[in-house]
Amino acid sequence: MALSFVYFFCVLAAYYVIRPVREQLAAAVGSTQLPWFFAATFVATLALTPVFAWLIARWPRRIVVPIVYLFFIACLVAFIPLFARDGLISPRVLGIVFFVWVSVFNLFVVSVFWSFMTDIWDEGQARRVFPLIGVAGTIGAIAGPAITRVLVDVIGVAPLLAVSAGLLGIALLCVLLLGRWSLRHDVGKLHHNQPVGGGIFDGLKQIIATPFMRNMAILMLLGDAVGTICYALVTDYSRMTFHDAVARTRFAADLDMSTNLLMILLQVTMTRFLLPRVGAGMVIAVWAVIGIVVCVAMAFSGNPNLPVFAISQEQAAAWIAHVPELPLLRNLVIQPIELLPTLSWVVLMLLVTRATAYGMMQPARESLYTLVPRSWRYKGKNAVDTAVWRAGDVASALLVNLLKSAGAATAVFGLTGAAAIATSGWIGWRTAAQAQDARDAASVD
Repeated sequence: MALSFVYFFCVLAAYYVIRPVREQLAAAVGSTQLPWFFAATFVATLALTPVFAWLIARWPRRIVVPIVYLFFIACLVAFIPLFARDGLISPRVLGIVFFVWVSVFNLFVVSVFWSFMTDIWDEGQARRVFPLIGVAGTIGAIAGPAITRVLVDVIGVAPLLAVSAGLLGIALLCVLLLGRWSLRHDVGKLHHNQPVGGGIFDGLKQIIATPFMRNMAILMLLGDAVGTICYALVTDYSRMTFHDAVARTRFAADLDMSTNLLMILLQVTMTRFLLPRVGAGMVIAVWAVIGIVVCVAMAFSGNPNLPVFAISQEQAAAWIAHVPELPLLRNLVIQPIELLPTLSWVVLMLLVTRATAYGMMQPARESLYTLVPRSWRYKGKNAVDTAVWRAGDVASALLVNLLKSAGAATAVFGLTGAAAIATSGWIGWRTAAQAQDARDAASVD
């Protein structure tokens, strides 16, 4: 459990250390290029998915998973000279290449992590430990930007890539130790360390041919649609409300911190209580109810850009003045308080849907993979978490632009999000029940 915790912490921290580097490069190139960035990321992901399937088909887990992390560590080291020395490559080319690479990096290292977890933990264990392992990722997502903020003024941008590579190296060490632990304690699952076999396009074929993987792909697409709708609404709200880069940056930081704190709270309380006792289906149902309520409330709020609570900046400042002078406590408390005066309905919708998606839906969804064959966990799951996700980015962005061009009011976006969550909750509930029934039938046989 401790190794799994450290493993996920390092994976997410490694990503969030370099994400600000990617964002500043994208800003330098300009937002008009972002659609091309998303499309290039989708193409790269689609190309790499069969490569990963080929590796997992021919080599055992103890070789493939370290290879994936060693590849990304080598890439990070290779990027360092490009950032350290001006003129080796144009900023525009570097921005495109690094943006695409970081996006692919995030998808693959996280997908491989969860595939590895579902391979070494059984279904009962997954229900108990996945919510707590999810907390590690959330803490890593908080620690990564904090590390970058502290170090960038001291060591510069290029060495941050070495910091990220070091964190990924610790994750690799955890992989090796967990592999040895699995061999010692899961004698009946020694076949789990063997090559999966099959063809390089099995993952994409599984999405088309198997109801379980097809449903998981639909869940990913619907979740991506909700996230994109919320992100678009909050982006427009931030542009209208804050008139300088510093204020917008501060608002984004407050929102990220508040979301991550709510995410941790959900993971260690509601999800931790429900998942072992009533299973993934019930957790997904509760997640859907919460999401539908907040989306519908936003749609019928009258003015979605007005604050939810009548709290002024002066009141927030007075509350902050009473926070004890402890650096960590002040960082954890001040940012959520500073968000309250600007907590409009559209901001609340993003905060709640994002926190519940990662705090409830993700641990429940990932636990379902323990009920299916290994080939689905590594091939089909990887295709869903990479190629399908990036395809969803493109499709969701087009949907948002289409609704905007048609003159859709903010309420339409809220109702669309509620419909997507309701559909996702129904599919998730049925998928969880069907997967459990299939496992129970196989156990009886």
